[in-house]
Amino acid sequence: MSDAAGAVLLGGRILLSLFLYLSAYGHVSHGKQMRGYAQSVGMPLPLLAAWPSGLWLLAAAVSLSFGIWADAGALMLGIWVIPTALLFHNFWKVEDEMQQRTQQQFFIRNLTLLGVAVALFAVFSGLGDAIPYTVTDPLFSF
Repeated sequence: MSDAAGAVLLGGRILLSLFLYLSAYGHVSHGKQMRGYAQSVGMPLPLLAAWPSGLWLLAAAVSLSFGIWADAGALMLGIWVIPTALLFHNFWKVEDEMQQRTQQQFFIRNLTLLGVAVALFAVFSGLGDAIPYTVTDPLFSF
């Protein structure tokens, strides 16, 4: 990969990580609300929706933005958005039309993030040490 392409990829990683940093901050700083919402939708172990998921998102953000086993960071993001979409943003179970649309938008956002995570996992694990501007090589390789 050229340095220019690596710089573009780095810019995209940083932008994605900004979203993850802000999400992590929200989960940690508003843990009580996150836990309450998790309880309201019937999530087992609602405590996981607060600071533990915030730390998970923070670890994924650091991994992706700095390129520290960025393939693993992409997997962490993918692993996080699947239950988030299915348990928290299950718009098909919401009766109120306005709330249903809101949850559908969040579901689609998480589906998009899953696509980004899968694509980044393939890029990092497939190209490996050919990607510039990373601290480590990928954890996995194809």
